[in-house]
Amino acid sequence: MTIFNTLISFLLAAVLIAGALQAQVSGQNCGCAASLCCSQHGYCGTGDTYCSTGCKSGPCYSSQLRSSNGNKLSNIVTDAFFSSIANKAGGGCPGRGFYTRAAFLEAARSYPLFGTTGSPEREIAAFFAHVTHETGHMCYIEEINGASKAANYCDKENRQYPCKAGKGYYGRGPVQLSWNYNYGAAGKSIGFDGLNHPEIVAQDRVVSFKTGLWFWMNQCHAIITSGKGFGETIRAVNGPLECDGANPSTVSARVQYYREYCKQLGVDPGTNLRC
Repeated sequence: MTIFNTLISFLLAAVLIAGALQAQVSGQNCGCAASLCCSQHGYCGTGDTYCSTGCKSGPCYSSQLRSSNGNKLSNIVTDAFFSSIANKAGGGCPGRGFYTRAAFLEAARSYPLFGTTGSPEREIAAFFAHVTHETGHMCYIEEINGASKAANYCDKENRQYPCKAGKGYYGRGPVQLSWNYNYGAAGKSIGFDGLNHPEIVAQDRVVSFKTGLWFWMNQCHAIITSGKGFGETIRAVNGPLECDGANPSTVSARVQYYREYCKQLGVDPGTNLRC
């Protein structure tokens, strides 16, 4: 009888402890931005690690939603649409064959809100307008002469994502990811060592597209889906160097691509196209 009572007491204590731990875990508040998921372990980010199994808050998703998103995107970003951009890259372009529609669609599975809210066609047109301008119709994987400019992209004041000796954080990928703090944050979210191995963005085509989509979802998605206009996405991508009269010709180039892709996708480009 004593052994039985002891066992019961032990089991009840275990249940109470488990309940307390469960309450503590479920009660965690990540304090994430609206565009980020709170993972099962209480961290903010995007992609499967944060938004799938155990996701507590934010734009959590299931495999069914990822599949649905992929189907929608493949119907809009057709092979003809993607090829109309990529095929303009010359035969000697390093990006020719690196940037593929399959890699884009695979990367987009981790960002189910991309191209599914607001005006999907308008967001997709905006994203690829910037990709076209940043990469020269998907010709470039890395910034031209980027290695020689590496020192310009190290924010030494940023202690969260400190620069690593011998590593360059110049533009790479479809939206030309730049700066140590972006490589560090993107790597943490996506799942690669952005600070120690930033070159992965120019080597892995899916990771490369994921960095572009990571930046877009954090900096541009809410802008374009809320109707603020394409011009504000230019400001988010390269504002100080182009907006407010800094470089009107590059602004015009981005707007031209955006208008062209909106026309191809059969959607009105909206207003506020310049920044």
